[in-house]
Amino acid sequence: MAESIQSIAILGTGLIGTSVGLALHAHGFPGSITGWDRAPEEAEIAREKGAIDTVATDPLAAARECDCILLATPVFGILEWIERLAPVLHPHQLVTDVGSTKRKICALAAESFSSPGAAYFLPGHPMAGKEVFGAAHADPDLFHGAVWLFTPLDPTQDPPAAPTQGQLLADSWRKWIARIGCRMLDLEPARHDEICAWASHLPQMLGTALAALLEDTFPEDADQKGSLSSSSAQLRAIGGRAMHEMTRLGASPYSMWRDIAQTNDEPIAAALLALEQRLASIRENLKQPELREEFLRANRFRSRF
Repeated sequence: MAESIQSIAILGTGLIGTSVGLALHAHGFPGSITGWDRAPEEAEIAREKGAIDTVATDPLAAARECDCILLATPVFGILEWIERLAPVLHPHQLVTDVGSTKRKICALAAESFSSPGAAYFLPGHPMAGKEVFGAAHADPDLFHGAVWLFTPLDPTQDPPAAPTQGQLLADSWRKWIARIGCRMLDLEPARHDEICAWASHLPQMLGTALAALLEDTFPEDADQKGSLSSSSAQLRAIGGRAMHEMTRLGASPYSMWRDIAQTNDEPIAAALLALEQRLASIRENLKQPELREEFLRANRFRSRF
């Protein structure tokens, strides 16, 4: 029984999938890495960058031949792959993912994986990324110092006397995640989605809303493009680091965030409502002492970073 991962199939060679391949190779992974992407040019870029060794033409066949299958697509794509892979994989294989929300992924995976006769599924989520996407932007150091979250399907079960090969491969995967520079944290799926709604999804929605509001309030005037006489150009010229940082996430792709919003809508909506109420309080207290207290609370939170 093999105890370490010797071959990996990365299904989805975008920013995260390609960065994983680069990081593994940079930290001495001795085995083979095969990649596949819906966009063949993305897989080819991943190969040219050295993240993967070969480009798969048949992703299902590639998955059947590997010890570990990494699902590195947006959430809806991961859900689709879970259904496609479950009937064709074997008990000695490991499936893991990088999905940004976990409740729906874990619920679906629990129906088909991590049971007798089935491949083992270890849900994961690296808290790392960029506001740009695609294999061309991949970085082997993307995960250094980041937290890689796991939401195991069977966290309350006692460990078996004799671990299955899938469980041994899951242990091997965790070791590789540590080796590429990550800290690891196990959470329940619902807790994961609640915390990520505040830590990741709310900042994204705030940055998107601010950037979209500025776009509507200071539209580009085609007749004055490049001139500081246009309101858009004046805003960009005057806006400093604060505006740049606050709107940076406005460049994030809708294709990924659509899946997050639709699979974590209730926690995100709750966080947005709380923010709306906080902003209303600030608006009402612009000339009141309460504004100072708000700044003091914000200062205390920020000082702990």
